[in-house]
Amino acid sequence: MDSLPFVKMSGAGNDFVVIDNRAMNHALTREQIARLCDRHFGIGADGLLAVEPAGQPDADFRMRYYNADGGEAEMCGNGARCFARFVHPLRRANAEQVRFLTPAGLITGEYVGDEVRISLTAPTETKLHRRADFGWGEIEYHFINTGVPHAVVYVPDAAQAEVVTHGRAIRRSTIFPRGTNVNFVQVTDSGKLIVRTYERGVEDETLACGTGVVASALVTNRVHRLALPLCVKVRGGDLLTVGARAEGDAFCDVTLTGPATEVFSGEIKI
Repeated sequence: MDSLPFVKMSGAGNDFVVIDNRAMNHALTREQIARLCDRHFGIGADGLLAVEPAGQPDADFRMRYYNADGGEAEMCGNGARCFARFVHPLRRANAEQVRFLTPAGLITGEYVGDEVRISLTAPTETKLHRRADFGWGEIEYHFINTGVPHAVVYVPDAAQAEVVTHGRAIRRSTIFPRGTNVNFVQVTDSGKLIVRTYERGVEDETLACGTGVVASALVTNRVHRLALPLCVKVRGGDLLTVGARAEGDAFCDVTLTGPATEVFSGEIKI
């Protein structure tokens, strides 16, 4: 069996298996990726990140992201921050930033002390103040695509939210033909957010979701008129900061800042 070197990384509790595939010598199947992410029979992670050559001059690398079920996704905010931290020693000499391609567009990462800030592509498909019955009575929800689709539901107490049962029902609704991630958001008296996320592809709650944090902050700016940047506490206990500049009904200069750390490294038989 082949041996696969890897690094396990965590971005605010959102954890990833990261592999260096710049030589394009690892061709993992969906089943193999799911096995690596399995918390009982593999390394255990919310997803897998692969570093690949950019293939074009305006980027340093290409980021491939796979959910824990082995399916490829367009983007992952916390994954992008972990990716930027992983490639830090691989960048061009003296480069203060790193630029990498994703299916959601070109992402820029910069290093802010122990934290990583990524600049995201502008969100799309914003739909506010929609109502639907997902199985427990009609509720209001909001939708925005921050690289991947996100529903946002406001709750009075995030600690009491039925994240898995309600999140799964919303994620599977025919309202969202491609499926969606689902964020349960509490706005605190101090003007900060508490966000818990059910992630599509993981099919469970995760300790953090970067694109979900961004979605929650941008929707809150519109719905509750809270000024950006916004500080967001995630299930894992860490704080992430979302910045953006509003241009009419759109956003630009969207950023996500937070921790990205190496947990351990090793090799595993495939």
